Amino acid sequence: MSWIDTYMRKRVSPEDAVRVIKSGDTIYLQADTGVPQQLVRAMTARKDELTGVKVVHILAIGDLPYLQPGMETHFRHLALFTGANARKPVAEGRAEFIPIFLSEIPALFTKELPLDVALVHVSPPDEHGFCSFGTSINVTKPAAEAAKVVVAQVNANMPRSMGDSFIHVSKLDHVVEVADMLPELRPEPAGELYQTIAAHIAALIPDGATLQMGIGAIPDAVLPYLREKRDLGVHTEMFADGLMELLEEGVINNAKKTLHRGKVVASFFMGTRKLYDYVDNNPFFEFHPSHYTNDPFIIAQNDSMIAINSAIEVDLTGQVCADSMGYDIYSGIGGQVDFIRGAARSKGGKPIIALPSTAKGDAMTRIVPCLKPGAGVVTSRGDVHYVVTEYGVAYLHGKSIPQRVRALIDISHPKFREELSRVARERRWL
Repeated sequence: MSWIDTYMRKRVSPEDAVRVIKSGDTIYLQADTGVPQQLVRAMTARKDELTGVKVVHILAIGDLPYLQPGMETHFRHLALFTGANARKPVAEGRAEFIPIFLSEIPALFTKELPLDVALVHVSPPDEHGFCSFGTSINVTKPAAEAAKVVVAQVNANMPRSMGDSFIHVSKLDHVVEVADMLPELRPEPAGELYQTIAAHIAALIPDGATLQMGIGAIPDAVLPYLREKRDLGVHTEMFADGLMELLEEGVINNAKKTLHRGKVVASFFMGTRKLYDYVDNNPFFEFHPSHYTNDPFIIAQNDSMIAINSAIEVDLTGQVCADSMGYDIYSGIGGQVDFIRGAARSKGGKPIIALPSTAKGDAMTRIVPCLKPGAGVVTSRGDVHYVVTEYGVAYLHGKSIPQRVRALIDISHPKFREELSRVARERRWL
């Protein structure tokens, strides 16, 4: 039987496809902008038939009806990274957060968290019967390989991403054909504050560097400041519109990379339709699962690896909180530690943590004497090298506590420097 015959035989409606889900099952859901919405709606419509179904995924964009109040006895979300639509359910105890490095999630599916069903969202098969996971290879490809059953939403509008990003139709148990448009994310213009931070970061980036840009306003703001750089490369988790613009302008050409020279290496991409069309079938890109892209030993093989990540607050000893506001989970560990450690081990690498010095209209400092009660330490003080605010750059690696305290107070908001110094003296740090 040809793969075409196999594929045709597996086509079903969304309602029939999700009948494989049973009470008590653990379901993986493809996330980012690749959420298979028709499968989600069909699954949620079966709520009265299901109890105790665990739904596992990272940051997911779009409507997630199984997170509505009253659904928790039917569907229990296990968040590997908490997005805006999952924060309230986690805070209210209707969903659960799993702290984990992004590089280690694929192994989770073969050890502590075995999967019964994977709901994925793929491109149409090529002439050889291979579908691409499109926008989200990261932990989706490993999940599909680990799950007992794979249900695929096959979408004519899903771009065909290249690299280690394919699944053959013979590995799909059920296929649901759709023609849905993907969600689009448009970067917002950076304000003066973020531009100032970005300028400090850009000064740390040499020609020929390889970049990892985390999610957030600060990494987005850095990109316009890189237009005068030469021969930049990319090895990152997320690829977005701003990086695409630097590619089009020739600033990013991957010519000096020491690993995968000539290729952009990433694990997922989110942005506008222009970006989706640009990546589609483009051999300049090589997408891999996160156990490869985020492996610190792989990252470190890129000389001059520059990792740029954000923080919620940093204490005076250099501990970084990036996943919670006190006890309230805000996001997740993600790939910050993976790339901070990888860049630290890179020849000429620079791991950078960046944040505004204050929050709430300068009412509170984000360079703090100690982290808030309940705040999670995502990046330890032993891992931190560069911390950047709008007031400059503090280099902490190999520095004593008093040296760190002085450097961080120097880049704090002037309004809070006296108070931070007073606390530091009381603790005999100064």
